[in-house]
Amino acid sequence: MQKVYLGKNVSDRFSLQIGDLAEKGKVTVLRVTPEALTDMCGTNNHQGVACRSGDVSMLELQDILPLLDGKKGPVLLVLLDHVQDPHNLGAVVRTAEACGAMAVIFPKRRAALPGGTVVKVSAGAALRVPMVAVTNVAQTVREIQQNGFWTIGLDNKNGRSLWSETMPEKTLLVVGAEGEGLSRLVAETCDETVRIPVAGATGSLNASVACAVGMFEWARKWGAQS
Repeated sequence: MQKVYLGKNVSDRFSLQIGDLAEKGKVTVLRVTPEALTDMCGTNNHQGVACRSGDVSMLELQDILPLLDGKKGPVLLVLLDHVQDPHNLGAVVRTAEACGAMAVIFPKRRAALPGGTVVKVSAGAALRVPMVAVTNVAQTVREIQQNGFWTIGLDNKNGRSLWSETMPEKTLLVVGAEGEGLSRLVAETCDETVRIPVAGATGSLNASVACAVGMFEWARKWGAQS
């Protein structure tokens, strides 16, 4: 289960029951209007609650942290800072598998979650690459830093050129949302921000394309085919 949608018109007692169960299962609850629930379910006979589930298993950060502790050799982790478009998430996962990334990490709230579109766009990679859902992106950066990773945030304006230095053996690559880019707190938490030099008037790359450039820059040095 990925999310629970709870009607704003349900009783307080029912709301508390659903909230307690969701908290135990570490599932996000979103309050929506009864009309929104009817649109989701295709009927008004929904009793005020619905859930969204998918075929993709989502891990917690605590599931992979023990695997990072003392791990030798090159490791690439990819963290998406509230990427909204499932097509972008799917494209990132497909490239992550091609580059040998260990996992793709994304927030549970206000972001695309792995469903059918993501599986299709990723060419099935979302069923093979560990998909890790987290609550707080900045806190996730700090926890991974404590496991010896250098964290690099991709920014379309600030920081050194991506080509100026070789990416570290253990890298956490952080990519911002479409349009907004990295949030201020996440950018400040990263060890450094880097930019991809681009020509012309476009000014920036699509989020999944920028992420792919960053991942392959890491793979150029540390990937299996390097």
